[in-house]
Amino acid sequence: MSALKNTFKTTVLLAGLGGLFMGIGALIGGNGGLAIGLVIGLLFCGGSYWFSDKLAIRAARAKPVTQQEAPELYAIVEDLAQRNNMPMPRLYMSPEAQPNAFATGRSPDNAAVCCTQGILQVLDKDELRGVLAHELSHVHNRDILIGSVAAAVAMAIMFVSRIAMWGAIFGGGGDDDDGGNIIGLLALIILAPLAAMLLQMALSRSREYQADASGAHLLNDGEPLARALEKIEAYAKKVPMNINPAEATAYIINPLTGRKVNFAGLFSTHPPTAERVQRLRTGAWR
Repeated sequence: MSALKNTFKTTVLLAGLGGLFMGIGALIGGNGGLAIGLVIGLLFCGGSYWFSDKLAIRAARAKPVTQQEAPELYAIVEDLAQRNNMPMPRLYMSPEAQPNAFATGRSPDNAAVCCTQGILQVLDKDELRGVLAHELSHVHNRDILIGSVAAAVAMAIMFVSRIAMWGAIFGGGGDDDDGGNIIGLLALIILAPLAAMLLQMALSRSREYQADASGAHLLNDGEPLARALEKIEAYAKKVPMNINPAEATAYIINPLTGRKVNFAGLFSTHPPTAERVQRLRTGAWR
């Protein structure tokens, strides 16, 4: 059921993205711009679906990890994948010092799990198992695509808002008959970044709660993940991470938590860590 719901959400997101590009094209260039917007929208939608995992891995500056390079990490993921009756995902390592992790990919057959260097240094083995059980639950629940596509949609919305801004500046505004178009462009420039953030916020929270519960079920214990979440958030407040805000929702804890000023901080893209920990420790996941 969750896979069907997430497929529907992904379809709606991709359709909305295509419609957004067509709307921008129409506002800037009329019928000709509408056709151009359709082509660009199709390219972005196809790219979001087929290459969302590669984009996320590249954004994290992560490199593939072999069994020989990280035998303990590989063994944990292999065991959890077998328990979940799913293929072994590809493993990647990000050079970031902040402890964090994420899963990405459009299906369990081509999924990838990425850990930062910091998470291997900060967490003990049980806590790392809790985090990886959470990430493999994202894969098993087939909700990693929705997060990856949401990040791509958010970045695309930011991109088209910039197109609209420059179109309004260099288009000269036209005559009075074009006033409606100019108003539409200005509204898009102002509201598009806000819409992008609200989109990700709406999708992220329920996915994290569900992955917490599924990960705890996989281990039959919520305590390792609860401890891991507390540690990761504490370090995230002190150790910065250089990541695009549109990619932040992919991580188990918002990697931008420690930034003193950032637009993403105005809206919570993750559930409150204290609430997640409480649910894990009180057995709400059972």
